[in-house]
Amino acid sequence: MKKFLLFFILYSIFLSVSVQAGEIVNVYNWSNYMPDDVIQQFEKETGINVNYTTYDSNETMYAKLKADPDAGYDVVVPSTYFIDRMRQQNMLQKLDKTKLPNFKNLNPDLLNKSYDLHNNYSIPYLWGTSAIVINDKYFAKGAVTSWADLWNSRLRDQLLLLDDTREVFSMALIVLGYSANDTNPDHIKQAYEKLKQILPNVKLFNDEAVQNIYIDEDVTIGMGWTGDIFQANQENSHVQYVYPKEGFVISMDNLAIPVGAQHVENAYKFINFLLRPDVAAKISMEIGYASPNLAALKLMPAEILHNQIIYPDSVTLRRGQFQTDVGSTDRIYEKYLELLKMGA
Repeated sequence: MKKFLLFFILYSIFLSVSVQAGEIVNVYNWSNYMPDDVIQQFEKETGINVNYTTYDSNETMYAKLKADPDAGYDVVVPSTYFIDRMRQQNMLQKLDKTKLPNFKNLNPDLLNKSYDLHNNYSIPYLWGTSAIVINDKYFAKGAVTSWADLWNSRLRDQLLLLDDTREVFSMALIVLGYSANDTNPDHIKQAYEKLKQILPNVKLFNDEAVQNIYIDEDVTIGMGWTGDIFQANQENSHVQYVYPKEGFVISMDNLAIPVGAQHVENAYKFINFLLRPDVAAKISMEIGYASPNLAALKLMPAEILHNQIIYPDSVTLRRGQFQTDVGSTDRIYEKYLELLKMGA
């Protein structure tokens, strides 16, 4: 009995040391952006425990890693323009794709973009768009087709605008005929002046409860993101997504490994697991964003693949543009958004 107890104690210590030595992976991701059962499945299959924490914006994630590079996160999920910024500031590890055999499942058309040529630092996770949202009980089909329509004085105190600097300014810049990634201070000021004109129509700025606001019809027109509006449409079929004729922003959220990662091998295992077709399909269908995984698309039902909210057709996609980093110009955008929200 004493020998058995001694063995049990030593074995418990061994397991504890093993976990401390690396049988965990620390994941820092957007809120509501990965199904719980996916995490549980990874833990069950690999024996690696996932410490999962969330953030509400790229800015929050970036600030935390910038302030403390050794914060201990092994996997983070920045959007395109933050991948661009973080790789330039040496905040991300260069990836060894030999450790990611499932990389082959990704759509080549969504790789090798300007924010990370050759995907040396990032692996596409999910992608989506921002576009116009209407409730077709209140707005007839074809009544709103462009961003410019949102400036109509008949929409006074009706609009929801996303509480996101780049998204709001992208809308105005596109209306003015500029790139959503413009870094010209004069153009950004023009966009600010244009946005001041829309303020009487704005009921609220919000980016956290968008889905419920549209479902409950507290707002019936405004802006939205793919996943929120897909899920809102499932609850209220009158919520519709309109890709504006002037163009729109495409955003890709990407898996990356920070320079301060302490469990790098487990990070690779976790990323490779997410690239598995069955797992990628599950994530896309539950979260409501498009998967960049071609093999996963083959596992999805037709009603998902033909849903224009998640998967716009190729003609529509040509009007989209990926967000890229605007460098120090970001401070100009932030200053103008604060002035805008104060009504200045």
